[in-house]
Amino acid sequence: MKKRTSLTLFISIAFSLANAHEFWLQPKAYRFKVGDEMKVDFMVGENFSGEFWDLNRHRVERMEIHAGTMVKNLLKEVKSTTGKNLTYKFDREGTHLLALESDAAFIELEAEKFNAYLKEDGLDNILDARTKAGQLDKPAKEYYKRFAKLLVQSASKTDETFRKRMGFRYEIVPLVNPYTLKSGDYLECRVLWEGKSAPHALVKVWSHTGNRIFLQNIYAEDDGTIKFPLSSKGPWMVSSVKMIPSEKEGAEYQSLWASLVFGID
Repeated sequence: MKKRTSLTLFISIAFSLANAHEFWLQPKAYRFKVGDEMKVDFMVGENFSGEFWDLNRHRVERMEIHAGTMVKNLLKEVKSTTGKNLTYKFDREGTHLLALESDAAFIELEAEKFNAYLKEDGLDNILDARTKAGQLDKPAKEYYKRFAKLLVQSASKTDETFRKRMGFRYEIVPLVNPYTLKSGDYLECRVLWEGKSAPHALVKVWSHTGNRIFLQNIYAEDDGTIKFPLSSKGPWMVSSVKMIPSEKEGAEYQSLWASLVFGID
């Protein structure tokens, strides 16, 4: 099959879309010393500039930190506070990967908003199916689940932790350690659906530059990979959504949201 060309779009975001779905783990810093404490906010919204996730309405089903061969279950450490939902003290150097899986939440959207959401997030298969079934004027019920990853660095020694697959149903895996890169370099990632490459998925790459936020929309290649320039220092997020017909009663669809956050010096 001919390799699909990636479409990259840079835009400065000055508004918030009606359907805010991105979810991510946001620390105050991305590089730490051994002995430092990291406080992580659980965030939801659009444009990589959202609001605190409401843990009174949602639940975390899995919360882990990985560093080399070390794995710690942090589920009991999650706090239902407004921000600062998790605190972790680094006891070793190396690249650390924080991974969160949420429960399945429910939402119902009116037809116009749901169709706009499908277009915005590249969910053409669902939009086409609704069109063929004459359902574009009908509201939609949906279950949605979050899979969020955060890469941070403790001290200067990097390692292969960044490559670890969490076994999430939908997942974004960097193919190079971001903490070996700098502004101006390129990063390649692979999108996985049930452990296999997810070709042609729409992936959104967000970055902060001062008080401006930039977005790149990139379609994954046949092997599920995307490659993009790290055009600035600061926080970066790679995110994507997969939607399928609902596998349980009560909704027509279910969506699975993957995010990966890291920082560039």
